[in-house]
Amino acid sequence: MSFMSVLGEYFPLILLILAIGSGLVVLMDLVFFKKAREERIFSEDPELNNSQLFSKKERLEKLKAPLVIDYCRSLFPVFLIVFILRSFVGEFYQIPSASMLPNYLVGDYLYVNKFAYGIRFPIWDLKLVPIGTPKRGEVVIFSYPPDTSVDLIKRVIGLPGDHVSYINKMLFINGVAVKTNLTANQIVPDDSETQAVQVYQETIDQDTHGIINMPWAPTNDFKDVIVPKGEYFVMGDNRDDSEDSRYWGFVQDKYLLGKPEMVMLSISDHGVRWSRIGHLLN
Repeated sequence: MSFMSVLGEYFPLILLILAIGSGLVVLMDLVFFKKAREERIFSEDPELNNSQLFSKKERLEKLKAPLVIDYCRSLFPVFLIVFILRSFVGEFYQIPSASMLPNYLVGDYLYVNKFAYGIRFPIWDLKLVPIGTPKRGEVVIFSYPPDTSVDLIKRVIGLPGDHVSYINKMLFINGVAVKTNLTANQIVPDDSETQAVQVYQETIDQDTHGIINMPWAPTNDFKDVIVPKGEYFVMGDNRDDSEDSRYWGFVQDKYLLGKPEMVMLSISDHGVRWSRIGHLLN
């Protein structure tokens, strides 16, 4: 495991430790050391309170806490605010692969609303207050069930109790074929080398979005998979280039992390994709 992946996995814990550690240093100084330190400084320099001899800035400089305490006093609110925002409000997620083409591009940085599905206890992601549940067709960020240190993005296809089938690249939910409309045949070099892929508009309930099929790829058919209670069946929009519930199973509700709402930044090998910045997501 690389340093960056370890850092990403333990970043909330690191933030919490830094916030608690710096807060304890500041508290210990206020309770045990500050008064004694200031009394010692005034005893060494009794004229320090004389405003004619020392300006307010000079007095504050002489009464300044040791460097470690001063740094902790400055950084404690920063660590605490970042921890609270990241744990309860929202965070950023980078699209790492082509599994969600054509809607989400590699290099997209998304803002993820962590309030969407409930307030969770930081570090362990235990749901404290349920707020909502995903709808069919909704895109979610979740912890990868086989390895919860990895976060993934996929589209919710089946809700608890749904019967899902995928036959000859056609999706069926509760026995009804999902409506699709072929819109283009196009070459996507990063995804399909030199062969054209088929781009469809797919409508699940009230949600319409693009999907990609590769005509030459195996169909990976399955029939009448029943989604268990408290779990979800998810798939990538790039149907023939996505590791999803077809291969590793369902996503439990406890693994849902949030809902992507906006493209904050998008970077390709050729530079910034300015037109995608600020793009609102369904």
